[in-house]
Amino acid sequence: MLISKQTPKEVVLKLGKECRMCGNCCKYSSGFLVNDDLVKIARLLRITPTELKKKYLEQTERFNTKVLKPKQIKGTKPYGKCIFYNEQVGCSIHEAKPLHCRVGNCNTYGNDLNQWFMLNYLVNPDDPESIRQWKIFLTQNEPIPGGSLKELVPDEEKLKKILNYEILEK
Repeated sequence: MLISKQTPKEVVLKLGKECRMCGNCCKYSSGFLVNDDLVKIARLLRITPTELKKKYLEQTERFNTKVLKPKQIKGTKPYGKCIFYNEQVGCSIHEAKPLHCRVGNCNTYGNDLNQWFMLNYLVNPDDPESIRQWKIFLTQNEPIPGGSLKELVPDEEKLKKILNYEILEK
């Protein structure tokens, strides 16, 4: 199956269910929250969204987009497990886990599903810095359809100016 930026969310969620539940994603990182993820997790934990943010979440930035994600419990390594990951039971918020966690997995489509998420929720074609950061990402990753620089910024002259730092603001 070919996954593109335009693949419907329902299809992506179905592919995400092919997760082997190995816990690798959870042991080395945590997923980004988008849309109503914050409210769903707070409701499941029976706390307010403000309490959830304070106790369990941290703000990070990806592709010049600020986003919340569960804190990571770090030991001596630069990465750490998701605060909601339990070695015995797995994800303790599985019923309300973030969309990023629901679509991601280690199966055949793992990288494509992750790119789909980033393109639809983090990369902003109207933000020059977001495009420049996406270009760096693409030096190590083949884009899925809809994710090439020319597809995100079809105006060649504008894209050239963005990449040459001639256009700096949104």
